[in-house]
Amino acid sequence: MLNIKKLIAVVCTMASVVATQHATAAGDAVVTPLLEKSFNNIPGKEGLLILVEYPPDNVDPVHRHDAHGFIYVLEGSVVMGVKGGKEQTLTSGQTFYEGPEDIHTVGRNASATAPAKLLVFLVKEKKKPVLIPVK
Repeated sequence: MLNIKKLIAVVCTMASVVATQHATAAGDAVVTPLLEKSFNNIPGKEGLLILVEYPPDNVDPVHRHDAHGFIYVLEGSVVMGVKGGKEQTLTSGQTFYEGPEDIHTVGRNASATAPAKLLVFLVKEKKKPVLIPVK
């Protein structure tokens, strides 16, 4: 199970793997868990597929994922960046990758007026947290 408050606090959050949307407050990102699957041929690993919806002006706190993260922008525009890398503005159809050791220093909706949607696929250790806050 994933904790929705941790995911919103770090990228957004997940509470359970169900196909319903969760939001904690106006302005927070909305995360819809789509699929959780163990990899039988890769012991100890699992994949998670989530839909992340950023309202206008949404900004994520600094964090890291103990996972490989493959991000695909479905609509809107987002700014992404990891420590030591350049910020990238991504639009619909573009992708971004975060590794297990990357510190996600920038994650925000690039628009003050339009929402953004991301499809995120994570590969991680089973039963380990998806997100780790960084201070």
